Amino acid sequence: MSCVVTEESPPTGSGAADAIFHGGEIETVAGPATGPRSPDPRPEAVAVKDGRIVFVGDLDQARARWQDDGTRMRDLAGRALLPGFIDPHGHVVGTGLQESIADLLGEPDGDVEDIAGIQRKLGEFAVSEIGSRSTWIIGFGYDDSRLAEERHPTRADLDKVSLDRPVLAIHQSFHLGAVNSKGLELLNYTAQTPDPQGGVIRRGDKSIPEYGEPDGVLEETAFNPAAGHAIFGMAERDKASFLAKGLAAAASYGFTTVQEGAAELDVLGQLRDVADATPGGLPLDVVVYVKAAEAIERPELVRASREYDNGLRAAGIKLVLDGSPQGRTAWLRKPYTTPPDDMDEDYRGYAALGEKAALDQVRAGYRHGWQVIAHVNGDAAIAQLIRCVRTAGGEAGPGDRRTTGIHCQTAGEDQIEQFRLLGIIPSFFSMHTFYWGDWYFETVLGPVRAVDISPARWALKRGMIYTSHHDAPVARPSSIAILSSQVTRLTRSGETLGAHQCVSGLDAVRSITVNAAYQYGEEAEKGTIEVGKLADLVILSANPVTVPGAEIGGITIEETIKAGRTVHPQPGDAPSVPIPDGVGLNLFAPHC
Repeated sequence: MSCVVTEESPPTGSGAADAIFHGGEIETVAGPATGPRSPDPRPEAVAVKDGRIVFVGDLDQARARWQDDGTRMRDLAGRALLPGFIDPHGHVVGTGLQESIADLLGEPDGDVEDIAGIQRKLGEFAVSEIGSRSTWIIGFGYDDSRLAEERHPTRADLDKVSLDRPVLAIHQSFHLGAVNSKGLELLNYTAQTPDPQGGVIRRGDKSIPEYGEPDGVLEETAFNPAAGHAIFGMAERDKASFLAKGLAAAASYGFTTVQEGAAELDVLGQLRDVADATPGGLPLDVVVYVKAAEAIERPELVRASREYDNGLRAAGIKLVLDGSPQGRTAWLRKPYTTPPDDMDEDYRGYAALGEKAALDQVRAGYRHGWQVIAHVNGDAAIAQLIRCVRTAGGEAGPGDRRTTGIHCQTAGEDQIEQFRLLGIIPSFFSMHTFYWGDWYFETVLGPVRAVDISPARWALKRGMIYTSHHDAPVARPSSIAILSSQVTRLTRSGETLGAHQCVSGLDAVRSITVNAAYQYGEEAEKGTIEVGKLADLVILSANPVTVPGAEIGGITIEETIKAGRTVHPQPGDAPSVPIPDGVGLNLFAPHC
């Protein structure tokens, strides 16, 4: 018998548990938010009733108090039971898009190695069932740093896919993309078209007045209309499936709470319609952040709340203050080590918003009581967020706002300290260490700056809560990759990128459980295995807290449980996610 302290809910007079989990490593993640955990032994059993945890402790006591003939005894058979994973930042509808269009990802997630591979995949999509219904030929996930040619595809490359239909190849960052000649024509991008604020239309022949002939590669705000047109041009039935596909993908990686991280207001309304029409509500909890500029224009439609309605809630607003380091559009304090073609040696990327616009958006968030999350990759963009929060927070006065900096790739230690002082939560995109660590080291940031991307240890050193996310569809929504990348910081080439920033398995798990629950203001309901909390659970083949760091990447998701109900593998009696009449016109916000 274990000597672990037993927790159980107060006696209810009648009723046994629906299930008792036992026979494996039960990792409760309870205790202090940072630092080492208590040396107390792990509990032997967890009892669940009516979607809640009612007992954590000794197996014999669990059986005596909570078992009857109707109780399912769930033998973990040596596997690990953890709190369900919470996605601190991603785009669940975009994940469904990723599952629906041409897959242009390279190793290890796909097999595209060169521009010929992009052309082949797009050609296959064009004649597929979904592709044949689409106005545009569209694919996602190429990475110029991994292509044999080490460049983006151009209009000339994509003209070989089609001259009659518009073609869009989306970069893995979702901040850039390339279109063919037909796509440029439909977008009205010509040699006479100036670059939009916060974006770049890359040019080929610059001898043509006034700006130069577009070469097909589009950045940021120049790219967004192409993504919007291409996705809007898909068949209604295919767009309508994005949410269901995204939820299924997230559940398969152990997530029980997910995010739609940059929704248009119309999309928020459509998601509410879907949630209302789903029997029993959505299978996972979905937290929505509305694009800040839209929310300010129509604040009455946001209706932010900490309460879920059929598995959905709007939490606040999303700002985008710069681009992506891997695409070299993030806004840096110091120049890129190797600037993109045709940029001078002082090129530092660029801001997505002017100072006044950024400050106005943060002010609006605080005024309306919306949680503010901000896309900030470059340290100049992070500095802008710090200035805005300091000013807006000073004007609004004290409050529990849980403002979150999303990505924070190049945050300096001085900026992490400012986050601590201002109460900003850093949410790192730690998987960058694997996907683009070598590229950062060699080309983007150089060896001195690259070793400190996603600087989780600087946060831990200050006793801060941080989270880590996958930002799907930019990467697969892999919880295991999030964990492994934090503990090992291995790059594609097998090098450790900044060993001094590695964290423990426990801290990595906290980043997508209890810390993520705190980021959402849901720590009383989720994030740990404790009595009274929702029975949001995940069963893994092994415990990432106790196995050697090098073995975390091999852990598999065995089962995902939301409020006591298995959502992965999906049971045969699981309710489908329906699409009511008129819904599904554009269930996707194109800027990630």
